[in-house]
Amino acid sequence: MMGTLATLMAGKKIPTPESLYWTDVEGDIENVNGVLKITTIRVKFHLKVAEDRMADAKESFANYITRCPAAQSVIGCIKLEDELIFEK
Repeated sequence: MMGTLATLMAGKKIPTPESLYWTDVEGDIENVNGVLKITTIRVKFHLKVAEDRMADAKESFANYITRCPAAQSVIGCIKLEDELIFEK
């Protein structure tokens, strides 16, 4: 997911080195009918970007999930929650 979003941002000339772009990921594992199952994955993307580039970053974020192989592989099986946080 992180790589797909970074690729879309690169197309808009938004740099994504580790010092400017990172994620926090967590998930829930629940007992579903006696089987442990990943039920939710939460991804918080953090981005340091100039204010005049935020609209481009938001546009990339709004479109990345339909192009992401990992997300598309689990949609319908695991609930995905994502958020883009602009850092200063």
